[in-house]
Amino acid sequence: MKRIYLDHAATTPLDPRVLEAMNAVYRDGWGNPSSSYREGQRARALLDDARREVAKLLNARPEEIVFTGGGSEADNLAIRGAAAKAGPRSHIVTTAIEHHAVLHTCEQLAREGHPLTVLPVDSEGFVTPEQVAAAVRDDTALVSVMLVNNEVGTIEPVADIARAVKARNPRTLVHTDAVQAAGMLPLDVQALGVDLLTITAHKFYGPKGTGALYVRRGTPLQAQILGGPQEHDLRAGTENVAGAVGLATALHLAYDELETRARHCARLRDRLLEEIPRRIPHTIVTGPRAGARRAPHNASFAFAFIEGEALLLQLDLGGVAASSGSACTTGSLEPSHVLVAMGVPEMYLRASLRLSLGKDTTEDQIERVLELLPGYVARLRALSPLDEQTPAPSALTS
Repeated sequence: MKRIYLDHAATTPLDPRVLEAMNAVYRDGWGNPSSSYREGQRARALLDDARREVAKLLNARPEEIVFTGGGSEADNLAIRGAAAKAGPRSHIVTTAIEHHAVLHTCEQLAREGHPLTVLPVDSEGFVTPEQVAAAVRDDTALVSVMLVNNEVGTIEPVADIARAVKARNPRTLVHTDAVQAAGMLPLDVQALGVDLLTITAHKFYGPKGTGALYVRRGTPLQAQILGGPQEHDLRAGTENVAGAVGLATALHLAYDELETRARHCARLRDRLLEEIPRRIPHTIVTGPRAGARRAPHNASFAFAFIEGEALLLQLDLGGVAASSGSACTTGSLEPSHVLVAMGVPEMYLRASLRLSLGKDTTEDQIERVLELLPGYVARLRALSPLDEQTPAPSALTS
């Protein structure tokens, strides 16, 4: 039977239409965009067109788009770049459930002398605008709150957070990691009110190794990769023209198909959220239960009395690709920092499962997973040394 891929939050397959656009660049636009001769100017024109397209889709100006080597680099540029401009002891605010590209960067800055406030979240992964604003000080250089959590799909109220932060301190910059939102939610930087926004192409059927950072005009930012004047003096190095074209093409396609993709994924997500806790005892849904507060493509769960890696292996052997959360931490023996921050009971922290859907996921595939998963969990529980007689907390079980 054909394999079932349910890890689109980790990466997506390259859309053939994106590959076609990139191949055209490899054939005819291979010049260095900084060169003045015809081949270089052809590459420059393709790069400028890609920048204009991304800017239009994000409701930004072309000069506000910086192409990077991916989402992690864009996050680093936003956070370290803002902190460097603000001064050696400028204050930073973030949340406990950010992607490690944000959290680890903030923690490193704290070791370098920047005061850091890491805000707690509620049981669904939310932080409130009032909570964020209360943490802002006169010396707060940056607030970074993700738009969609990569593990549990929580959609944070970023627009309200940005307004609250600016009301408290207009000089404080607001950054959002929108990597998991791009391709599933509309991204309008004016409506969001942010100064900095991160996306990466491979989350919406574009190429790996290409991301973008929106930098609102006038935002003080210090380059982190030095060597040349490329990307408005914010990211040195010969530009990846094919990658930029691939990102722009993939984002354009995502916007054209946004409503269809989101509605399709949300229907399948809701089926999983309803059926898995019903069919498997001692199971909880992690993240928001209300669909409007959760990313359309994310369904996540935690199971008592089993080990998560064993479950992922069973699924893989059964033809299903899934993950326990962030692709950057799969295989780690440590429990998810997101689930810990949300207060998930310890008995559930050993086995989390994220099923992330894509535009080509089918109803038959979801039904197949619903057939397989209860048997895998039951089999692993029968072999588990964990005590299944321990009652699960009634408020969290179905």
